[in-house]
Amino acid sequence: MVVNSINFWLFFLVFLIPYFTLFRNLTKVQNTWLLIASYVFYGLADWKMLPLLAIVTGLYYVLGIVIAKNNMAKPKRASWLTTLGVVIGVGVLLYFKYFGFFITEFERLFNAIGIHANVGTFNIIMPIGISFFTFKLMSYPIEVHRENIMPSQDFVQFAAYIAFFPTILSGPIDKPNTFLPQMAKSRNFQEDDFSEGVKRVIWGMFLKMCIADRLSPWTDAILNNYSHHNATSICVAAVLYMIQMYADFSGYSDMAIGVARMMGFRVTENFNRPFFAQNTSEYWRRWHISLTSWITNYIFMPLNVAFRSWQPWGLYLATVTNLVVIGAWHGANWTYALFGLYHGLILVVITSLEKKRKKIEKKHNLKKNEVYKWSRRLLTFILCVIGALLFRAASVADFFATVGNLSRGFGRIHHEGLIELVVLGVPSILIMFFKEYKDEYRRDIHFIHSKNIVVSVVSIVAVIAYIIFMGALDGGQFIYFQF
Repeated sequence: MVVNSINFWLFFLVFLIPYFTLFRNLTKVQNTWLLIASYVFYGLADWKMLPLLAIVTGLYYVLGIVIAKNNMAKPKRASWLTTLGVVIGVGVLLYFKYFGFFITEFERLFNAIGIHANVGTFNIIMPIGISFFTFKLMSYPIEVHRENIMPSQDFVQFAAYIAFFPTILSGPIDKPNTFLPQMAKSRNFQEDDFSEGVKRVIWGMFLKMCIADRLSPWTDAILNNYSHHNATSICVAAVLYMIQMYADFSGYSDMAIGVARMMGFRVTENFNRPFFAQNTSEYWRRWHISLTSWITNYIFMPLNVAFRSWQPWGLYLATVTNLVVIGAWHGANWTYALFGLYHGLILVVITSLEKKRKKIEKKHNLKKNEVYKWSRRLLTFILCVIGALLFRAASVADFFATVGNLSRGFGRIHHEGLIELVVLGVPSILIMFFKEYKDEYRRDIHFIHSKNIVVSVVSIVAVIAYIIFMGALDGGQFIYFQF
C-alpha cells in the first residue's frame, strides 16, 4: 500500500477522522490508535513478520529500562546491555538480510578452491522495512546509555514510535530523543501543520509520478540491456537514473514527512538539495540525511575516536568504514559494498587535499566565484552518477560490463520512448531544478508556499492537474522499498 495510492488515502482517512475528533486531547488513546493503525498498515504489507516486529519492540523496551537502572549503580552492566542491544539488532539484520547471501558466497568460494559444498537453498523472507526499524531499535539503548534520553515507561508510546506507519517502510529514520517527546503530548488539528503536510505530499507525488516513474521505463530499457546500446544511450540513461533515484526516494520522503506533519508530528528531513553539493562530503550531508547522520553518530564518531592515534590514517579508515557500512546497509550484494568503498575513497582524497584546496581558494578568491562553484558541482554530480550506476548494477561484473560497453563509441540515442520521455519527463525535471535552485539561493519566489492564499491555492490546483495529466498514474514501487 504505497503512499501515492487510493488505498493508502482511504486507510489514512479512516485513521485520521477519529484521531482528531473522538480521540482529541486524549494522548494515550491517540497513541494506542496510532499503534493499531501502524500494525494494520505493516500487516497489510507483510503480515507474517508482525510477530517479529512485536517481539523485538518488547525486547528493546525492557532493555532501555534495565540499562537506565544500571547506568549509575552498575555502569559496566549497562555498557554490556547496550552492546547486547546493538548485537541483537545487527544479528536480526544479518540473519534476515545477509545470511542467505553469505552462505551462497561461501559455497562459491569452497567450490572455487576445489572443496565440494552443497548447503542447499536458503529461502529467508526479508521483512519489509527491516533496515529502517532495526536502526530505530538500536539507537534507543545507545541513547539511554548515553543518558541523552530517559527510557520510555509507556510501551504503547514506544511501540508506536518503532512502527510509525508513515516511515516504517522507507524512513526517514527518526532518533528516539527527537520523536518520543512528541508522543508524550496529544496532537490536535493544526491548520498550518495540515496545510504544510498536504503541500509536502503533493510535491512528493510530483517527484515520484512525474519524474521517477516517467524516467524509469527508459532507463530500465537501456541499463537492463546495456550490451545492445552505445555510449550515448548509456551515459544519458546513467544521468537520468541518478535523477530518477533522487526523485523516487526524495519523493517518498516528502510524502512520509507530509503525512506525519498532517498528524502533528515533525520527522527528520531526509534530503537537502544534494545536486548542489560541491563535493561528495557535502553530498552525503544532503543525501539520505537520516541514514548518514545515524551511521556517523554511532559508527564513524566512535571509530574516529578509537583510531585517533593513527592520524591521519585513522580518520581515513573511519571514513571508508563509514561509507562501506552505508553501502552495505542497502542490501546483500557486493555492488553495495563496492558503492560504499567507492564513495569512501573519494572522501579520503577530498580530506587529504582539503588544506591545499582551501589555500588555492583563498589565494585566488574562488569561494564566491560562481563558475568555480558550478564546476565543482558538475564534477560531484558526475562522480555520483558513476556511483549510482554501480548501485543499480545487478552484479559487479554487470557494472564493469556496462562501463566497458562505452567503448562501442557514441552514436544515435535510443529512440524508443524518447519522445514521451522528452515531452513528459524533461519539463518535470526542469520544474524540479527550478524549485531547488530558488530554494538553494533563497530566491523570494513562492508558489504553493506563497503567503498569498490565492496564489497558493491556484498553484496547488495547478500541480495536482499537472500530476494527473503528465504523471504516470500507474507507476511502480518505490526503489527503497527493497531495502
